[in-house]
Amino acid sequence: MTFCAGLSLRMTIFDAEKELTQALLTIYDEREAAAISDSVMEHLLQWKKVDRILNKTLQLNQEQLVTLKKFREELSANKPLQYVIHEAWFMGMKLYVDENVLIPRPETEELVEWVLEDLNADRKKGVKILDIGSGSGCIALALKKKFPEAKLISCDVSSGALGVARANADAQQVTIDFIELDFLNNQTWNKLPAVDVIVSNPPYITLSEFDSLEKNVSQYEPHLALFVPDQTSLIFYEAIAQFAKSRLTTGGKIFAEINEKKASDVKKLLSRFGFSVPEIRKDLQGSDRLIKATRLL
Repeated sequence: MTFCAGLSLRMTIFDAEKELTQALLTIYDEREAAAISDSVMEHLLQWKKVDRILNKTLQLNQEQLVTLKKFREELSANKPLQYVIHEAWFMGMKLYVDENVLIPRPETEELVEWVLEDLNADRKKGVKILDIGSGSGCIALALKKKFPEAKLISCDVSSGALGVARANADAQQVTIDFIELDFLNNQTWNKLPAVDVIVSNPPYITLSEFDSLEKNVSQYEPHLALFVPDQTSLIFYEAIAQFAKSRLTTGGKIFAEINEKKASDVKKLLSRFGFSVPEIRKDLQGSDRLIKATRLL
C-alpha cells in the first residue's frame, strides 16, 4: 500500500531519504537533489547525517510521514527549500524565512564582510548603521552580532518582512531598531537618525530580466524586494545618495549590492552626488556585485 503519492505507510529513514531524492531528480541534478534531501531529513528528524545512517532502519512515525509528504509536494512545485522548512543560514545564524522576505545569499554575506572590514579598521565606538531594506534582518543581525558596540537601525516598507526580522532579532537575542517606512518617499526620512554607515541590498533586478530567473526565485520570492522598472532601475541608489547627502556623517560610508549590468551606472550616480570615487568589488562568481562610497563633505 502506498502513502499519498508514493510514500509508504511504513518507511525507514533510509528509504524516505532515497525516495525524496529520486522525486527531486525531475527538477534538480543528482548532487543538488541529494543535498536538499539531506537538509529536509535533518530538519524533519533533528539528526545529522551520521545519526541517520546509524539509525537508518528506524521507521518514520505517522506525523513525520505527513510532514515529509507536504515537503515533497512543495519542493516538487519549485518552492525553495528555505521556504519549505522555514530555515536559512547566514553568517553562522539560523534564521526563520518565509515568502515575505528574500532568501539570504552568499553575496550578501560578502557585503557584510566588507562592512565589517571597514568597521574593524576604524574601530569607531558607538557607530550608527542604517540597513535599508530589512528583509529577514540578516544584514543588521550579522553586523550587530559581529560588531556589538554599533547601533543598528533597519527599515523596510513591508510589515510582513519586519515581522520576520523582529522574530529573528529576538531569536538571536540582539537589539535592532526596526522602522516601517517607504524609503522612496523622502517625507518619511524624518523617522531616521543621522548615521555613520549605510548598508543596503535594495531591489535591483529589472523587470526585463524576469524571464531569465530560476522559477524558484521568480515564482516565490517577494517581487517587491527583487524588481525595479527598467526605466527607473537606479531609483533606490538615487534615494540612498540623496538621503546620504544630508543624513550621512562626513567620512561616512555607503555599502550596497548592485546589479552587475548597472555597476558603472551606479558608480557614476554616486560620483555625481559628490561621493568619493566609488569602489566596486566582484563577488565569488566574478560579477560586479558590491559598491562602496564615502561622503567627502
